Amino acid sequence: MGGARLGTGTSLGQNCFVAAGVTSGSNCKIQNNVSLYEGVTLGNDVFLGPSCVFTNVKNPRSVVVRRDAYAPTVVGDGVTIGANATIVCGTTIGNFAFIGAGAVVTQNVKPFELVVGNPAKRIGWMSPNGHKLEFNDNGISACPETGNKFRLDTENNVHPC
Repeated sequence: MGGARLGTGTSLGQNCFVAAGVTSGSNCKIQNNVSLYEGVTLGNDVFLGPSCVFTNVKNPRSVVVRRDAYAPTVVGDGVTIGANATIVCGTTIGNFAFIGAGAVVTQNVKPFELVVGNPAKRIGWMSPNGHKLEFNDNGISACPETGNKFRLDTENNVHPC
């Protein structure tokens, strides 16, 4: 873990691998058996479920050294990544996105987006408190826990109201 920078209040579970060059924000929860390879940057308040993994090379080969080909992965604030998910390098995961257990993320994920499957596909939107947002015909939704409102625009981007 030498050379990694973990923010204040970040916790690591058992049997985690954190490579040099990894950076995390504050108050992240990194559960058991998580692998974070060089090039991964985590925002604040990120939850990484058990056994999720991040890659750092798109075309790895045992006999070919590709350290100069590491593709960075950026995980925004408040993101949840479920157990056994795989995040392929070179992706950006927007603030408060929710990656379901076992998902394989191969492309960027928008803020508040809920994705599942292999490859990961959007099935909805999540509030910062982890509740699915149900948008009305006017593109407005409220978090059932906080009452905070959100707007879905015509380009499928979610914005706090």
